[in-house]
Amino acid sequence: MTARNASAAIIGAGDFIGAAIARKFAAEGFSVLAGRRNGDKLSPLLADIAKAGGTAKGRSLDARNEADITSFLQEAEAQAPLEVCIFNIGANVNFPLIDTTERVFRKVWEMACYSGFLAGREAARLMLPRGKGAIFFTGATASLRGGVGYAAFAAAKAGLRAVAQSAARELGPKNIHVAHLVIDSGVDTAWVRDRIKQREGDEALAALPPDRLMRPEAVAEAYWSLYQQPRDAWSSELEIRPFGEKW
Repeated sequence: MTARNASAAIIGAGDFIGAAIARKFAAEGFSVLAGRRNGDKLSPLLADIAKAGGTAKGRSLDARNEADITSFLQEAEAQAPLEVCIFNIGANVNFPLIDTTERVFRKVWEMACYSGFLAGREAARLMLPRGKGAIFFTGATASLRGGVGYAAFAAAKAGLRAVAQSAARELGPKNIHVAHLVIDSGVDTAWVRDRIKQREGDEALAALPPDRLMRPEAVAEAYWSLYQQPRDAWSSELEIRPFGEKW
């Protein structure tokens, strides 16, 4: 592992996708700063990265709070010049339309869209003076189309996609690579497996074919490939799905 004079900020460093992204960029020599709502849950991830020879710090983060996002990214910048910012907050909820409260709709929008705008804006403010950097956003199937029970989630994710598209057009000519990653698949997490079990039963879960769910590590590799793209062939959006996924 060769250490870089660069930091990577992971906003939404949960136990699965966010943790895999943090591990990947730490393994590639970045100084990683990981943030999530309950920062004490980051201890196992930080210990794993340190054991592997990487550099990582973490703390609690309320991505909906402008001051907290600003200070978080400035903290990453203090470790080393901020070169990568990955926004990975999900906020996936499912409610029938008539049962979707105003509070739920607003909170999901704040988590999955508004906080992404804050993250992108503050990362850009740090990167633009150097004329270099990458800002990536995690999207979902709901970024492209709404579904039954997903009015709040789809509205927020579609809004995040629009933020990413606008930022890509504005910042790309200034050498800031902005991209939106559409994960068109269930990701292999305890939460997803529990939902399959509840919806289809133990037998369906046991019979789940290999590679039917996307591994968090595969998502991390997709982000790494985006980061490595040459400037004359940047993607502003990338869709990923398992080979067996219907679409």
